[in-house]
Amino acid sequence: MKIGIVSTGVYLPQSFMTGDEIAEKAGIPLNIVNEKMGIKRKPIAGEYDHTCAMGIWAAKKAIEKAGIDPLAIDVIIYIGEEHKEYPLWTAAIKLQEEIGAKRAWAFDTALRCGTTILGLKLAKSLMLSDEKITTVLLAGGYRNEDFIDYTNERTRFMFNLGAGGGAILLKKGHKKNLILESEIITDGSFSEDVVVVAGGTKNPITKDNLHLHKLDVLDPVGMKERLEQKSMKNFLKVIHAALMKSGYTEKDIGYVAMLHMKKSAHEYVLNELGLTNHHSIYLEDYGHIGQMDQILSIELAEKEGRLKDGDLVVLVSAGIGYAWGATIIRWGKGGTQ
Repeated sequence: MKIGIVSTGVYLPQSFMTGDEIAEKAGIPLNIVNEKMGIKRKPIAGEYDHTCAMGIWAAKKAIEKAGIDPLAIDVIIYIGEEHKEYPLWTAAIKLQEEIGAKRAWAFDTALRCGTTILGLKLAKSLMLSDEKITTVLLAGGYRNEDFIDYTNERTRFMFNLGAGGGAILLKKGHKKNLILESEIITDGSFSEDVVVVAGGTKNPITKDNLHLHKLDVLDPVGMKERLEQKSMKNFLKVIHAALMKSGYTEKDIGYVAMLHMKKSAHEYVLNELGLTNHHSIYLEDYGHIGQMDQILSIELAEKEGRLKDGDLVVLVSAGIGYAWGATIIRWGKGGTQ
């Protein structure tokens, strides 16, 4: 049974932080921010840019582009961050209400920056296992830039975190933009390396520890050593596995929708896959909007005319925890899958 992407939607705040501002706040040279970190600017949340709200706005764009009635949606999967309008709150149900999808049922899922990949895998499984589910909406927002302390050198690799929303509308029987196979790896040895120290049950927020309500790296030396051994290896491993399960190889790739990371890592992945900068868009003007990066990359590639019928598109990401994931899409009307 074919399952395809009908449309996507992206919402970006109007406010941006420039590389100059990051450099000034962090006390580091501008060329490090622009060239090594690969950040020229990034969107940051404005007054009304709440996490679920950004997902709602992105979802409305996807629905409008698809020209469907929200009542046709069967399931809504919230793929945004857990940092949202309220704690202990199911954002998908609010999203359902705001877009008018009264027939749907909704739930939240989370795998940090790997959540879009997870969401696509879950959605496909649901649609294949339940004949009554024909249309699924994935949507959510991200603004983990709220948790960045630019004076903390341990979190420098997260200075690219921004804000925005994304949405993907899937339909069973749709013969375009076919969702093929996915691969996900998780490694618990990293599970407590990157955390927001205060705010959970282990360390509830008090007036004395508000300064700890930021992202931090508890074992920076150990994490760096372990990531150097595994990160790029697992990044390529999920791509290889997803391609193999889909019946393809690296030689078939037409485009890679990749998360924003330092420029050298981005170029390393493309080089290992035998690709060039033409096969991907480096998100230096957007930074890292978490799990929305792949959706944004697809939209940018469409606008630039980089996606052609029959192209094999790889969506790939990695998230703290640590998780790596990839999904393969046969773009347009091409292919026999």
